[in-house]
Amino acid sequence: MAHIALDEHVPGLPSLLAFRPETSGPLMALAETLLRGESPLSRGERELIAAYVSELNGCRFCAGSHGACAAVQLPGGADLVRQVHADLAAAPISDKLKALLGIAGAVQRGGREVGEAHLAPARAAGATDVEIHDTVLIAAAFCMYNRYVDGLATATPADPAAYAEIGEHLAARGYAER
Repeated sequence: MAHIALDEHVPGLPSLLAFRPETSGPLMALAETLLRGESPLSRGERELIAAYVSELNGCRFCAGSHGACAAVQLPGGADLVRQVHADLAAAPISDKLKALLGIAGAVQRGGREVGEAHLAPARAAGATDVEIHDTVLIAAAFCMYNRYVDGLATATPADPAAYAEIGEHLAARGYAER
């Protein structure tokens, strides 16, 4: 049960945006820019970063939603997302994406956790400064989104099909439209 008066039929972040509509525009604009705006990282890769950080934070709603959205947009689909969550080192993704997810994991632990041990492998694998920047910003933003969603105990669907539906919607329509 949510800590504040939310519509229990609306899960996760959308219930919070409905509760305080004046926050909806800025929060959704940030997500739209980070996950669908101009970036050398694909939309699927950016969604995977969001899902990975959300998984590390234990945020079921965001991990499920963004994992499903990444699955729609990446070869390998849901199996790939599960492999990344289960064992990043063994996941069948590029060394660059593994290194960027390593940076995202460091950000999840704390911004000052990011160091040369994370940056050197990313650069050696071909990551640009823009890709590193975007990874850090996505990871930092999703720490905020995760804490917002879980800090107010929003409803979390138990049915994996709900996340698949959310993922399809996000991939097709993005974040600016609710």
